[in-house]
Amino acid sequence: AALVRAVGPAGLRTPHTGIMEYADGVARIPTAAIPTEDADRLQRLQDRGVETVLRLRMQARSLPQAPSANVVGEIPGREKPEEIVLIGCHFDSWDVGTGASDDAVGCIVTWEALRLIKKTGLQPRRTIRLVLWTSEENGIHGGAAYLKAHAGKASKHVLALESDSGIFEPASIGLSGPDAARAVMTRVMTLLAPLGLDKLGPGGGGADIGPIASAGGVPTMSYNGDSTKYFTIHHTPADTIDRIAKAEVSKAAAAIAVIAYVTADMPARLPR
Repeated sequence: AALVRAVGPAGLRTPHTGIMEYADGVARIPTAAIPTEDADRLQRLQDRGVETVLRLRMQARSLPQAPSANVVGEIPGREKPEEIVLIGCHFDSWDVGTGASDDAVGCIVTWEALRLIKKTGLQPRRTIRLVLWTSEENGIHGGAAYLKAHAGKASKHVLALESDSGIFEPASIGLSGPDAARAVMTRVMTLLAPLGLDKLGPGGGGADIGPIASAGGVPTMSYNGDSTKYFTIHHTPADTIDRIAKAEVSKAAAAIAVIAYVTADMPARLPR
């Protein structure tokens, strides 16, 4: 068997679940994650030379694949509907909790962003497409299926933004792309000054948008919640809706709506 130290900080003594991958031809031994506090205790015992014996009782199992689907909605562009600004999240989650932060709230804020744009009655120059991806947690199958369906149009994607890092304050927004794209989006971010999000950081992206972005050379962005708060409950029974603040949801949705609309309505597409 193999034990893995939980990825989150100490504090709740909650182990983080996740997926285990086995190479072909390798025996599939049991694996489990243990809380940070217990991992530290085992380390202290080992440091003192104490022989430790563990007994594992596990009920986890891998089930066969089953059919699923991505959920897609969009506002068609008025001039260049074939060019797409993509926003989204994944709607699957691990069964130990309710998946409120990973990634139900990502679905809420991206869906709300599209609704806000629709409510204004404004139709952007390019299409804004929302995708709620399936099966991210056990293999990014939704992202792969999206690429398969749109492989011939990968280069038509102007920007891809994912919300899959929680929305806990203090939040930030990151971008991965060429300097020319960063220069443009840095100006766009000034519109978010009232929200305190006018600084553009590095490292934008996401697992689900990864396949289409890589295929099309698409600049990527992400809405990033405070990582310490996020990973405290990430993939644990503590990931419940009571930890999500309404004000944080509204702020994230507004920021994503501004980024999506402005990028979709610019006269020239975002450089790549």
